Amino acid sequence: MVISLVKKIILICCLFQGIIVFSQTTNSVSGTDKMEWFGDAKLGIFIHWGLYAVNGIDESWSFYNGYISHEDYMKQTKGFTAKNYDPKAWADLIKESGAKYAVITSKHHDGFALWNSKYGNLNAVKNSAARKDVLTPFVGAIRDDGLKVGIYYSLPDWSYLDYTNFTRDSIRYNIADEPRRWQQFLQYYEGQLKELSDAYNPDLYWFDGDWEHSSEEWEAPKVRQMLLDRNPNTIINSRLKGYGDYATPEQGMPIVKPTDDYWELCMTMNNSWGYQKNDNDYKSLDQIIGIFTDVIGNGGNLLLDIGPKADGSIPIEQIEILKGLGRWTSKHKEAIYETVAGIPKEHFYGTSTLSKDKKILYLFVKGNPEGEVVVRGLKNNINRIWVVGEGTKLSHKVVGKVYWSAYPGIKYIQLPEHVLDKNMTVLALLLDGEVNLYREDGTVIESN
Repeated sequence: MVISLVKKIILICCLFQGIIVFSQTTNSVSGTDKMEWFGDAKLGIFIHWGLYAVNGIDESWSFYNGYISHEDYMKQTKGFTAKNYDPKAWADLIKESGAKYAVITSKHHDGFALWNSKYGNLNAVKNSAARKDVLTPFVGAIRDDGLKVGIYYSLPDWSYLDYTNFTRDSIRYNIADEPRRWQQFLQYYEGQLKELSDAYNPDLYWFDGDWEHSSEEWEAPKVRQMLLDRNPNTIINSRLKGYGDYATPEQGMPIVKPTDDYWELCMTMNNSWGYQKNDNDYKSLDQIIGIFTDVIGNGGNLLLDIGPKADGSIPIEQIEILKGLGRWTSKHKEAIYETVAGIPKEHFYGTSTLSKDKKILYLFVKGNPEGEVVVRGLKNNINRIWVVGEGTKLSHKVVGKVYWSAYPGIKYIQLPEHVLDKNMTVLALLLDGEVNLYREDGTVIESN
């Protein structure tokens, strides 16, 4: 009987453990849970690296639009040396910037792959002066630094002979006329995705180029499921023809806050994605910080692009921007990471974020407000105000509050010049509860 009782206890424990494991597994792949790290990350670094860095021309588009012949474009394979490529230095710089993830172009529209793909013959190992796989060591270095790995992959491949499109004025075939060729291409591109999934198990896939075909033609539902079967927690951007997890506006900060729960603005430092020697029109550090805070204040992420040279070195201008950004993000990390969108601009004429419990309001103050920062319509009492990164305590006063009115008045925060950050100052307001805003028209004065 004792043995039988022990067996029953063991069986019950196993079943209970199994339920727990199943529950944990199911929970880990739910839509909101798998997106949590992405929502908390706020900053990622985009890397456009490929043949186009050799001549400093538009990636893929230069031959597609007829600015250069495809034959001359491909001559750049002889100049893609990666001789000064240091993936650890790349990863360390990205981490120093304050980014929590990186996305690298494993293959752009020109079809040149950075890894040794068994599909096709156009890659860094078989068809470049580098003669080596440059993707694998970077993924390893990024993971060693504790960052998330994103893989950019172009759905179109304008160099692949069984792909429909070649240049703007040249179409190889129509799918309806030659369905077997299209099936050949599908095997090729889906085969490469399986390689990327098996070799790197990306935390994020960043697709591009989906505009050239329909979801059905891309087999988007099948591809999404294939990737999730391999890693249920992987995240997919919106450019898989409607089968992604988050929105990806490009270059321009949305004027109206996106309605998507998760979104990411991808943006260049100058006017080019890849390295172009003649493009010296870099945004200032202040401009980049301003855009970044605007993005996170509206609940999004910034994916800031760099374009390494063909030898693998990163332009000094880009290094300086990342280091400057890193100084600022490190100082103000409590107001950046693991926060949510801030209050509407009617209440604070600037950018803001909130702690996840919405009990700390962070205000991003640009320049010198000459003594006072103004917050309007905040019903909460403010228990404490301090300068983020320094801890300096600040005082405030309330103006325009009368006993008979629900209007909370205007809160003026005294901000002395000596605490200002040279790029952007951040203030933390500890509230007496979850943020509560006055959103009414106002109260009629009956005693005048």
